[in-house]
Amino acid sequence: MIKTTSLQIKSASGLPILLDYTYDDEQTLHQVALFCHGYKGFKDWGAWHLIAEEFLKKGIVFVKFNFSHYGGTPEQPTEFNNLEAFAEDNYTTQVQDVNTVINWAAQYFSQHPFINLNQLTLIGHSRGGGIAVLVAAQNHLVDQLITWAAVSDFESRFPTGSAFEQWKTTGVYHVKNGRTGQLMPHYFQFFEDFKAHEQELHILNKAKTIKQPCLIIHGDQDEAVSLQNAKDLHQHLNHSVLKVIPGANHVFGMRHPWDELHLPEKTSILVQSSINFVFESQLK
Repeated sequence: MIKTTSLQIKSASGLPILLDYTYDDEQTLHQVALFCHGYKGFKDWGAWHLIAEEFLKKGIVFVKFNFSHYGGTPEQPTEFNNLEAFAEDNYTTQVQDVNTVINWAAQYFSQHPFINLNQLTLIGHSRGGGIAVLVAAQNHLVDQLITWAAVSDFESRFPTGSAFEQWKTTGVYHVKNGRTGQLMPHYFQFFEDFKAHEQELHILNKAKTIKQPCLIIHGDQDEAVSLQNAKDLHQHLNHSVLKVIPGANHVFGMRHPWDELHLPEKTSILVQSSINFVFESQLK
């Protein structure tokens, strides 16, 4: 029987990391895919739950989690009702969160009755894809890396010019959430933390050091992260495959909420390409 287990673990900052995993209690599974959501996202956005089911059909446990400072709470996990935490988020915190979840998975699944973790695939969407690259470069428990519409550079995504100067002066910069209409705050510590850890957060330089097989998937109609990001990643990841999905946007045809029973066409291509890669890369 297919089951989904939800739980919380503590992040390095002390805030909870909400996560869930989908598995089948009628067979022992050995593959785990760990999914990192993107900017202004969360684990229960859109059709991520249907993606989890598709992975499970092929014998892969799909773990998805919320970054500790994503902006929600355990009581209302799909609402951005903790904007103070969102304002305090930064890239080093997100890298810590992913490593925390990976280390949790290695220990937790070693004692699980139906999951025996032998292979871990790290997947990241959008900003989560950039974070996944950084983690794969440092965490030996990652066996494969897959990026979905990932960013290849963090510095270029900060405000510039007068907007940057105003951010520096006032200490807070707001980005409007197009879906909810909320003004999402970022404290200036976000930029200061990046500059303090710039070498560790340089995605393309870290990509050069990755030895694991990597799959880069991007849509050629991505309105949020240009296709050039995928090409740059492909150039710097020595063991990578680049797949461009014609007509796909940044979220591969999904939206939130997703009430339909089936994945959109572009998402199905994304998922099947990813699953195929997981198994093909293990044969090489």
